[in-house]
Amino acid sequence: MKIKTMVPPISAHRQQLVLKQETEDTGEKPFPCLTCGESFLKDHLRGHMRTHTGRQIYECLTCGKSFPQKGALDTHIKMHTGEKPFSCTMCGRSFNIKSKLTDHIRTHTGEKPFSCTICGKSFSTKSNMNAHMRAHTGEKSFSCTICGKSFTAKNRLNFHIRNHTGKKPFECVFCGKSFTFKSGLDDHIRTHTGEKPFSCLICGKGFIKKCRLTYHIRTHTGEKPFECVSCGESFIDKCTLNRHSIIHTGENPFTCLSCGKSYTFKSALKRHIRTHTGEKPFECVSCGKSFTSKSDLDQHYKIHTGEKPFSCMICGKGFIKKLGLTHHIRTHTGEKPFKCVSCEKRFTYKCALNRHMVIHTGEKPFTCLSCGRNFTFKSALNRHTMIHTGKKPFSCVICGNGFTTKNSLISHMTNHARKIFHP
Repeated sequence: MKIKTMVPPISAHRQQLVLKQETEDTGEKPFPCLTCGESFLKDHLRGHMRTHTGRQIYECLTCGKSFPQKGALDTHIKMHTGEKPFSCTMCGRSFNIKSKLTDHIRTHTGEKPFSCTICGKSFSTKSNMNAHMRAHTGEKSFSCTICGKSFTAKNRLNFHIRNHTGKKPFECVFCGKSFTFKSGLDDHIRTHTGEKPFSCLICGKGFIKKCRLTYHIRTHTGEKPFECVSCGESFIDKCTLNRHSIIHTGENPFTCLSCGKSYTFKSALKRHIRTHTGEKPFECVSCGKSFTSKSDLDQHYKIHTGEKPFSCMICGKGFIKKLGLTHHIRTHTGEKPFKCVSCEKRFTYKCALNRHMVIHTGEKPFTCLSCGRNFTFKSALNRHTMIHTGKKPFSCVICGNGFTTKNSLISHMTNHARKIFHP
């Protein structure tokens, strides 16, 4: 007699567990979102749907912020606790969620598994690829409720909103300075620690930011991927291109409230304002001399180190600044690229053109605070100021007499020379 074995039926719950395991093993995502078409595992689809409905059911007890998914809340809480349980085995950097560690590891391996189906460009993260795809489609589905400006990615909208609110939630523990973005804080902290984690494989130079390293490498390769549509000139980075483009428009949107002078760039206005306030926040640790801008301090340091990294290919002369080399090369080529629009006279340097233009305009923008007298050039104002202060920085090495200008000292030294050679 054959015994019939009874197989108990598989419960619906058991079937779901088997299906879930199978889809996780294969990577299949069989449940599409009916709103946007993106596919998910069933549990993930529920959480995703709340991003469309705006329903936020999980609230942070520390700050009150709400989230559509419990996983998002758990990740957010780690910002308050500072917990970063996922560490990179290559560099030791830690992250609060595993996916961020996975993305970070690709910066070491160079892996870019996500490719654009339109142009073939590859990306290390899916979110970056999705944002890139919108550049092809022109889709900007994230809009600012304050000014109406639209963005291709939600994080870009969040960053933009801080321009309206003025919110700077990231504060430096060293000096208290606040930043709109965490990346800005991370870069700033390295100015305190001196850390330069991004190194050039060609010359070994280190950089605080990865983008700075990218731009630097192009100085070796000669790559200039950003081209001006007006004149065809190419540039290493987009920021330099944007600054250059304003030359064609003539736009000077940043105006000094003290004297009305306008500038193309906000950084130039900040430096200018310091000429009114006298502020010189950048001090040389070697000699104590102070400067109005960090770039001036960086150039000054080279006086102490003797470094002249920019060399003329024609005569071999070295220069502290790249601009100095550029100007020097024109002494070989005879190039005079700056032309006066009034009389068409040409000049080797822009500063020489600016000095010349005053002849036509009659402008005297530099005013003495003691007597109100106006001057065409700042150097003339500086010399005049010494009349009030009594300062005489140029001293004769023979008799010790002091003079307000170097030319006056030279004339005085000539009198000594006459007495020596023609007693």
